[in-house]
Amino acid sequence: MRIFVTGASGWIGSAVVPELIEAGHHVVGLARSDASAAALTAAGAEVVRGTLDDLDLLRDAAAASDGVIHLAFKHDIAFGGDFDFKGAAEADRRAVDVFGAALAGSDRPFVLASGLAGLTPGRMATERDMPVPDGSPLTIRSATAQEVLAFASRGIRSSVVRLSPTCHGEGDNGFMATLVAVAREKGLSGHIGGGTNRWPAVHRLDAAHLFRLAVERAPAGSVLHGVAEEGVAIRDVAEVIGRHLDVPVVSVAPEEAAGHFGWLAGFLGLDVSASSTLTRELLDWEPAHPGLLEDLDKGHYFHAPATGA
Repeated sequence: MRIFVTGASGWIGSAVVPELIEAGHHVVGLARSDASAAALTAAGAEVVRGTLDDLDLLRDAAAASDGVIHLAFKHDIAFGGDFDFKGAAEADRRAVDVFGAALAGSDRPFVLASGLAGLTPGRMATERDMPVPDGSPLTIRSATAQEVLAFASRGIRSSVVRLSPTCHGEGDNGFMATLVAVAREKGLSGHIGGGTNRWPAVHRLDAAHLFRLAVERAPAGSVLHGVAEEGVAIRDVAEVIGRHLDVPVVSVAPEEAAGHFGWLAGFLGLDVSASSTLTRELLDWEPAHPGLLEDLDKGHYFHAPATGA
């Protein structure tokens, strides 16, 4: 298949591209910078230069493909900055609309990356759970995901991959790297309250494998969960970080969390758990890479000062 991939040089995309190529697919990757283009060329992909705002380019690239994997989102400003989430979500919706128009009636696959945070607070989410949009940052993208599922009625083999809050692995510069950076800066490894709240987790390479299976054979209208571990307690994460940095593990009161963790506090206190049982049964997906705590214990998150991004 000739597969057009947005976000092809990003954290997940840079694992998806070689996964697809090794399976015999021809990858066309969207690149908005010289560095991204060079990385994609080195990986063996064809490059299309542009951004999510280049709607005509997106339309043409999708029309010329046998399928599309949409991973890109306009995370233009580092976490903690003045990030216009609403504007980024609206740009994402415009791109998805263009992909839908280009693929309608073709029975070709379209796979969207989405998320699990905020889906079913306090209880385990399954692929059958659907978000209830309330205008919050965690659910504002859910309407786009619902639109993609509805593409099935327009002759598109659409699917949505809901990713765990942390897709870990060597080179990660997201939530886990930021938590390490905070612990290093503060001289302690913190968790909020009792730290019993949970996050599902998946290794980046297992997530990449799931995206390949989705574009190859997920039925139209499928919801898939990129979840290897249903829920890892944040306190357990803090303990591994504390051990590697040789700093104490400390409970941070909820009212002090924002001052201690900064922007991360709003996410770190979430209790999120999710199952991937239906996904595994549907696509015979079986995560094979290290779990979150094992991956943290390998030490690569601690080799150099982490800044988060």
